[in-house]
Amino acid sequence: MVLTLGLATACAQADKKEAEKKDDKKEEVKPAKADAQEVAVIKTTEGEMVIEFWPDVAPKTVENFKTLARKGFYDGTAFHRIVKGFMVQGGDPLSKDASKEELWGTGDPGYKIKAEFNDRSHQRGVISMARSQDPDSAGSQFFICLGDASFLDKKYTAFGKLIKGDDVLGRIGDTPTTPNRGGEKSKPAKRVGVEHIKIVPADSVKQTGSTISEGQPKDKP
Repeated sequence: MVLTLGLATACAQADKKEAEKKDDKKEEVKPAKADAQEVAVIKTTEGEMVIEFWPDVAPKTVENFKTLARKGFYDGTAFHRIVKGFMVQGGDPLSKDASKEELWGTGDPGYKIKAEFNDRSHQRGVISMARSQDPDSAGSQFFICLGDASFLDKKYTAFGKLIKGDDVLGRIGDTPTTPNRGGEKSKPAKRVGVEHIKIVPADSVKQTGSTISEGQPKDKP
């Protein structure tokens, strides 16, 4: 009887351990699954846009963007550069301070990330990393294409695309502009603010049937 009870106890303990292992495996899998289904909700003064990510082609860029967004890094920034028909650019922390307007476009998070150029084409609604002449000089600034900008393919890191809010993107892109300090007609005549960027589960956001239309490229970010 004692032996039988001992065996039963051992079996019960083995079953418990096996169940715990299965639970551990489930816990390990869940974060990866949830992460792959996350989107960014960009709330601007013109409305909300939702971006889906492409971690399969730009994993480190996606993670960097998510990390900055979760820290509130982008909250209070602005789209400081708008080139009609081409793209809208934001993500500069210096754009939070109006007194530093002459420096807008030069800010970063204090570090740079390596480029992840890929085969995804720069079309309307695609989000990509802005950079200087150095391919590995991106940090936090990004741009969203207003039209066909395929001439940037494999030269800039595209890491996601707009799935909701094309009308908002259009309004931002139609913002009146004046010449910036370099003479480019891309300085918004009014502030187009980014209230916040939130990373949320994709299934918590309802998509609309908003159409992504075509446009013409005019410049480089």
